[in-house]
Amino acid sequence: MSDFLLELFSEEIPARMQARARADLARLFTERLAEHGLKAGAITTYSTPRRLALIASDLPEGTEPVREETKGPPTSAPDQAVDGFCRKMGLSRDDLEVRDLKGRETYFAIVDRPGRKSAEILGPAVAAIVRDFPWPKSMRWGPSSLSSESLRWVRPLHHVIALFGDDIVPVELPGVTCGAATLGHRFHHPGEITIGGAHDYVEKLRMAHVIVDQEEREKIIRDGARDAAARAGFDLIEDEGLVIENAGLTEWPVPLLGRFDKDFLDVPEEVIQLTARTDQKYFVMRGKDGKLANAFVCTANIDSKEPQAVVAGNERVLAARLSDARFFWENDLKVPLESLGAKLSDIVFHEKLGTVADKVERVARLARWLAEEGVVKADPDQVERAARLAKNDLVTGMVGEFPELQGIIGGYLARAQGEDEAVADAVRDHYKPVGQGDEVPTAAVTVAVSLADKLDSLRAFFGIDEKPTGSKDPFALRRSALGAIRLVTENNLRLPIGEGELLEFFADRLKVQQKEAGVRHDLIDAVFALGGEDDLVRLLARVKALQSFVETDEGADLLAGYKRAANILKKEGYEGAGAVPGHLVQDGEEDPLVLVSDGLEEVVAKMDVNDLEPAERTLADAIVKASPVAAQALEEEDYTRAMEALASLRGPIDDFFDNVIVNADDADVRKRRLALLARFRGAVEQVAAFSKIEG
Repeated sequence: MSDFLLELFSEEIPARMQARARADLARLFTERLAEHGLKAGAITTYSTPRRLALIASDLPEGTEPVREETKGPPTSAPDQAVDGFCRKMGLSRDDLEVRDLKGRETYFAIVDRPGRKSAEILGPAVAAIVRDFPWPKSMRWGPSSLSSESLRWVRPLHHVIALFGDDIVPVELPGVTCGAATLGHRFHHPGEITIGGAHDYVEKLRMAHVIVDQEEREKIIRDGARDAAARAGFDLIEDEGLVIENAGLTEWPVPLLGRFDKDFLDVPEEVIQLTARTDQKYFVMRGKDGKLANAFVCTANIDSKEPQAVVAGNERVLAARLSDARFFWENDLKVPLESLGAKLSDIVFHEKLGTVADKVERVARLARWLAEEGVVKADPDQVERAARLAKNDLVTGMVGEFPELQGIIGGYLARAQGEDEAVADAVRDHYKPVGQGDEVPTAAVTVAVSLADKLDSLRAFFGIDEKPTGSKDPFALRRSALGAIRLVTENNLRLPIGEGELLEFFADRLKVQQKEAGVRHDLIDAVFALGGEDDLVRLLARVKALQSFVETDEGADLLAGYKRAANILKKEGYEGAGAVPGHLVQDGEEDPLVLVSDGLEEVVAKMDVNDLEPAERTLADAIVKASPVAAQALEEEDYTRAMEALASLRGPIDDFFDNVIVNADDADVRKRRLALLARFRGAVEQVAAFSKIEG
């Protein structure tokens, strides 16, 4: 057993591509080894801006000899078929064996393959990995790049280290050197380093100011930024994505604290954060008062003897960026937000749906309706005002520079220009919730505008048949539906959410959204299948009560009884049924619920409890008592009581099946018992389509 080291040294690999590249390298290497019957004990991958590396531990010295048997054509096959088989196997006809296979003489090719040294396998395997590597973007370089067949890599690939134990494995790649030498840090150790093998790779590079383990670099950056902020009396705004990005940009990370002029704090803090993060990859922080501090942490890629000079350079760059941002902000402040609405007529929302101004008009009317109808307890005038201002920041200079801040900038401008706080908050937050982890607005005006915005998009695009298909969702309608569902359910809003295909779409999104909450998708299907239910709050309440019920022993037994009854009825041809007034006489009273199925209605109408056997009568009694209780409870949205009513049927249906033969020889008796099962099925299906429930 020996360890294998592979390093692919190139010019800078984009930080965003490194994590996937590590995973792809491990996967491709494992697959190539498996093709030859080799497997490493463990595989570890590393990446820095200039190298992608892999260490395969405990790799066998070679493969074992193997005998491969391949079945060929029968001996009676045409010569052409037999000759083709011989060519494929690299054998002559005299080399083939003839065996009896199920009474038919058949050719077999027997090939003894000798074992191979791992070093012989590794070189071609590495070359194949490099040629087939799935970079999201790659390039050709040098004189050979004129040919489309030339080597491609994310950036020019300069050399390869491939060491099995302490032996160099030759890797043939045009224009790329192969050996045991690599380069250290670009500034601290630009010269060559000779690597002895996998055992000393990490430490030799560390001595040359290169930390190859990305997780170690991430920890240095994460802890260093946090400590630098704390020493200055601030709290770092945690940003794991920025930690990973900085680790992908540096080989020897050194976090340093810098500051900027306090005057820039007049600019919205999100603008400062975005400027520092996106343009410069800096961390920002808050003071103990919770407000943004005029300080940042940059991550240098050099251990400078004059760190303050490095900091000063970063401070100058950030100051220039913040000056630009402040210019846009101050210009936007001079223009009333309300006046910008006219410019929305120049922006096409969709060729079939008009301009953004048209969308604003639709959203404003819908949002006002939500308030006037009491769906959302908010002032209709405030709601409409917020809806008519919400999109106006799209034509501001600030959003033109920072599109990620749409809504946020509008909120700041509305507040600065004297709009009501509720209106300004709604302008700021009306896109929320954007994703599953985003907070859901609870302020009434914001809820009305946000919900109206999402419902309008859904109804408008479904109306022109622009629905999501497969993985394609160009108008983010799945996200809009999930946002609308969270707004409705978490704010307990009672309104019809949609109809037809749109309702089905909401049902699918609801299953996705509720999966994390542990709500079963089959139960959502079971309630939706009843039809006529488009109130998500009411629907979820019924689903959760149903789930609590079916996960009890009583519920599981009742479900089993239902499925048995439904299967018998289906076999007998009685599938369609619904609850209607009927005529089962019991103790002189008329039964209010009788199930109708072809061939059973007449039987039910004539049924007299005096004809029933004990188990039949018990079931009939239970149905007569439970059905109206369940129906009333459902009307009152008391779903727990409805389930309790159903639970009373569990014992009688079990007793019925234990003591009664449904398919009796007497045709009238058989019809009577089928009628009872149909009535039982109808009573249960008041609550949900139990046929949709798994288990």
